[in-house]
Amino acid sequence: MEKLITNEYFKTWKSMLDIDISAEFDAIQKKELEPHSFTFYTSVSVMSSSKIEGEQLELDSYVKHKMLNIEYLPELTQKPNDLYNAYLFAKDNKLNQQNFFEAHKLIAAHLLPEKQRGAIRTSEMLVMEHKTGRIQYEACPLSIVKKQYGLLWDEIDNLLNTDLPVDQIFYYAAYIHLVFVNIHPFGDGNGRISRLLEKWFLAQKLGERAWYVQSEKFYYKNVDAYYKNLARLGMFYEELNYEKSLPFLLMLPQSLIFEK
Repeated sequence: MEKLITNEYFKTWKSMLDIDISAEFDAIQKKELEPHSFTFYTSVSVMSSSKIEGEQLELDSYVKHKMLNIEYLPELTQKPNDLYNAYLFAKDNKLNQQNFFEAHKLIAAHLLPEKQRGAIRTSEMLVMEHKTGRIQYEACPLSIVKKQYGLLWDEIDNLLNTDLPVDQIFYYAAYIHLVFVNIHPFGDGNGRISRLLEKWFLAQKLGERAWYVQSEKFYYKNVDAYYKNLARLGMFYEELNYEKSLPFLLMLPQSLIFEK
């Protein structure tokens, strides 16, 4: 059976890196943190991920909301706060399929009806281009979405139980993000939770300091490239060309150095 997550492109990916992942992550490990650091970094991650999905509140305003308890209109903070709750849940719970469904329930609290939260979608799914609203991609067909989602989790579980060097962990985290987005298994919230899944995988493999990797902020600051690199693979799920995935897979390591 052909795998959804493959190491086929790892050597090429590694040869294209201009970043020493081990050294850069080691710097995060050694960084001095304040008592409020997790709240600050998580607020930035959450609002960056939310902005990618079109949420209106500015990044700095949301940080003030979480750090200083500054109030804004509920419609500006509800969905970001739902995502924030999912990050808190992920930090305190093991990454597995059941906990992932629970995280989606939190994320979707103001996105979907209750019966669709933490549940595989029951309709076909189109993904729209983030600026023009044109159809960018037809997600995994409904007839196979449960099967593909199950296969993905089998492979995630296997990776979680395999000792991996740090560069492979970053490679697989980005690959999981990509495959999940392509399946698009939920009725809504797929983008938000795909970026959480990537970070959760890093934290499960590398420890708590992985929550301080600024991947979501990097994707937001480079949102056009983020969507362009996702779109490179093709428009139809069953015709995706993962040989074109390298530009996307290289973005996660780049997030380690983009604000230096």
